[in-house]
Amino acid sequence: MHILDIFRTSVSTCSFEFFPPKTEKAASSLYDTLRSLERLEPSFVSVTYGAGGSSRQLTHDLVARLHQTAALTAIPHLTCIAHPESEVEEILGRYAALGVNNILALGGDVPSERATYDRSRDAFRYATDLVGFIQRFNARRSHPDPRGFGVGVAGYPEGHPATPNRLVEMDYLKAKVDAGADYICTQLFFDNRDFEDFRERCELAKIDVPIIAGIMPITSVTGMQRMAQLSGGTRFPAALLRAVQRASSDPGDVERVGIEWATKQCGELLDAKVRGIHFYTLNQSRATLAVYEELCARRPLPFGQRQPKPTGS
Repeated sequence: MHILDIFRTSVSTCSFEFFPPKTEKAASSLYDTLRSLERLEPSFVSVTYGAGGSSRQLTHDLVARLHQTAALTAIPHLTCIAHPESEVEEILGRYAALGVNNILALGGDVPSERATYDRSRDAFRYATDLVGFIQRFNARRSHPDPRGFGVGVAGYPEGHPATPNRLVEMDYLKAKVDAGADYICTQLFFDNRDFEDFRERCELAKIDVPIIAGIMPITSVTGMQRMAQLSGGTRFPAALLRAVQRASSDPGDVERVGIEWATKQCGELLDAKVRGIHFYTLNQSRATLAVYEELCARRPLPFGQRQPKPTGS
């Protein structure tokens, strides 16, 4: 489905993010995860793109497989770094030919082995430029859907790590929306007050597209530490840290703390009429399923199935 149709028909969306597997074993594990989560009938799933486009072909292959063999709307990530216009044009053409209807346009990361990479050589310096290029592709009627690709962009409730000036940061986000973004999907966060403040700042900036909240259940202490390192500024509330510390001697207890925290976050967000919840799954289904099923037990959900379908149905 086109993202505009998804928002038109959904009070709140439910979506999952995956990264493309690099080995046969990882692929087998991912498809088991997909089968577990597919029965929840998510609004869409997104597929990440390695730093500097390093997993470009893997991303395309996974999106193609999902589009052709699963009852899922797959949204590929596309980034700016290390791509000339001709490559992006080719990528968009391939997705259009497949019938893929949506793109998540991101700035992207420089590969760690190319830390001194000169960004001035890139055709697209910022996600705003990439969004504009996709809309020019759309304007040429190069996509079978007359609306062209639906376009999503990233938002940062806790602030973009590369933009300490929060006023300028909102200007940049507004520029992405003005360039043609249809919705915003946020980076993960653990304090809903950060999301509510972000949503209010978007309103003040006259940003009126749907905003989807990014949620990642904590499943281990090492995973939490890695999350803090990679995200460039994730804030862990003291109450969450205290609960994790109390449970740290038992990995199962740590996971239960993470699931309970994420469930509480999602419940509060749904009460606040969030337009969507996007689960960062790390290609695992257990924690996300546990959060979803706990939510089902507590309330009727505004997205997907009211209850998960039985396995094997």
